[in-house]
Parts: sequence; C-alpha cells; structure tokens
Amino acid sequence: MGKKSDDAVPQEYPYFWSKGSSIALPDFLTKYKPSLVQNDGTKPWIWVEGSNRNPDTSGSDAATAISEAAALLKEVSQRVEEIKNDDSIPMRSSKKTGAKSKKDVREKVQADAAEKLKDISIKHSYVCGKWLIFAPADKVDAIWSKIATSLVSGALASTCAFLTKVATSPANETPHHQHVICLYIPDVYDKDAVTDVMKVLLRNHGVNLSGVKSDLYTGVGLDSKHSSGIPSTVWKNTSLLADSEIKNLKDAYFSELNVASTSAAKPNEKKDQPSIAAKKKLIPKKKTQEDDPFASEGEADAQEAERKQKVQAKGKSGKRSQSSDIDADADEGDKPKTKKKKSTR
Repeated sequence: MGKKSDDAVPQEYPYFWSKGSSIALPDFLTKYKPSLVQNDGTKPWIWVEGSNRNPDTSGSDAATAISEAAALLKEVSQRVEEIKNDDSIPMRSSKKTGAKSKKDVREKVQADAAEKLKDISIKHSYVCGKWLIFAPADKVDAIWSKIATSLVSGALASTCAFLTKVATSPANETPHHQHVICLYIPDVYDKDAVTDVMKVLLRNHGVNLSGVKSDLYTGVGLDSKHSSGIPSTVWKNTSLLADSEIKNLKDAYFSELNVASTSAAKPNEKKDQPSIAAKKKLIPKKKTQEDDPFASEGEADAQEAERKQKVQAKGKSGKRSQSSDIDADADEGDKPKTKKKKSTR
C-alpha cells in the first residue's frame, strides 16, 4: 500500500479483516473488540478493509516525500525559534506602522510550510490520509463496529473511503482513555471527496471528528506538539463545513436514533403489559367443590353465580365472606359484576 509506520498494514496480521478473510465481519467485530484487545506492543491496531479498492500507490515515492518533508520541518522549527527570540518583531501588531506581531509572522511561516508540504505530497503522489475520530473507552466498541460495517456494506461504502483502523486498549489502565479511529481516504487534498466522507460520518454515525491528517504528516511525526507549530491536520472541520451545518447533520442523526429507539420500545411495552382480558384468563379463580373442569365458560359463570348466592344466604357471618369475594373479583378485573350485585341489594 506504500504506507510507512503506523499507516502500514502488517502482513499475516490476525487483527486485519478483508473480504477474503475466513471469518465473517460481524464475527470478527465481536471477537476483536478494541475495548478488550490489549496492546502488548504487537497489536496496536484493529483493521477493516472496505469494499472500495485501495488506491494505486505504485507511482508514489513515500520515502523521498518523507525525507523532503522532514528537512522542511527542521527549517521551519528553527525559523519559529528565531521569531520567538527576535526583539525587533513586536509582540503586538501596529496599524500605524504596519508592523506584524510575532504571532502574525509565525503563522505566515507555518501557513507557507503547510502549502509546501502539500506540494511535496502531490509531487511524489503521496496524498493518502485519514479522518481522525476519537471515541471514549465505554463507547468505542459500538462506534467502531458501526463505522467498519458502514465501510464494507453501508453508507461509507459509497464514498472514497477504503480502509479503517481503531487503536486497541493500552497495556496499563489509563483513566479517561480515548481510542482513535482512522478512516482512510485516497487524496486528502480532494476537498469535495473529503467533505462527502465527512457528511456521512456526521449524518449516519454522529461521531466527533478531529480533522483530516495526511500520511505524510504521520510519517514525519508532525503532531500538535511539534516544535514547528505547523497545524497537524490538513483540514479542520470548519474549513470544510460551517458549524451550523455540522450541528444540523449530527442533530438529524440523533433525532433519527431516538425515533428508532422509541419505535422499538413501544411493541415491547405492549407485549410486557397484558390486557385486562388477558389478566382475567391468567389469574385463576378460587377452586370450589362446585367447579367443573370440563364445563364451558358460560357454565362456569353460572356455577360462580350459584356459589355467591349461597354465600349471601349465610347472614351476618356471610357478609364478611361476601366482602372477601368482592375483593377477589376486583383482582380479576370483574368489577362490573360487583357493582351490579350492590345495586340489587
């Protein structure tokens, strides 16, 4: 695939799934959950290859691109340090003199460097990269499973995305640990294609996105703490979509999710709550010597009425028994009969 370091898929790796794997994807995702697979130094990632073919990287020269990018980063880091120590550059800009502040000068150098990194990537056909998604440990299994499935047979399969991976769990317990999920795209500088993937991730998965990173950036170790201060992602979320559109897409996902959850719960509620008629059948009546197990429902009602008439004929002591029988009828949901009986007395 032409990738280096963390972006390279290991050979004969059990934690890599493709359509040629002997195990079905649902079984693979159940067997190897990122929250349960612990990284002992040999399994830092779990991989799933999508339905799209990997981009042809035969014409790319990753090694040369990384070498040139590393030299550029070294040069920019030195320049940023010089700006910091240059007393002739003011801390604040001045409208009167037109002087730029240290921050302005530094950011101009960094922006120019980002353009040069883009030129290096394109020149050496090393433009592959990934969307970065962070997921908390208690939700990573569900988020990862949905993204991997979507890439193979869902909405993400219709985009340019072709590969995804998720970080396994650290060897030692780490409070508030976040798992990173990478969704690979063939060209990070294809803004329209990158935005299409972003929309699916927001609308169909509701995930928190952390920007798009070039594999070249990964190869030279460009992260948020790098001394050059160059932005560690090629695209920030708001460079592709407005905050309001990002919010609307995520809101639509969660709204749809809530509707689906409510619809799924309603049949269960009805199922778990039997009707009054069902309760009548479920709660057995008191057994008496007059009960005939082979009698029809009408005959059973007649027998019950006859028994109650006998109870009523017993006088004062019989009134206490009658009260008990009325309570039993109420439990069976047979209140209309009880009220009718009171009105006839």
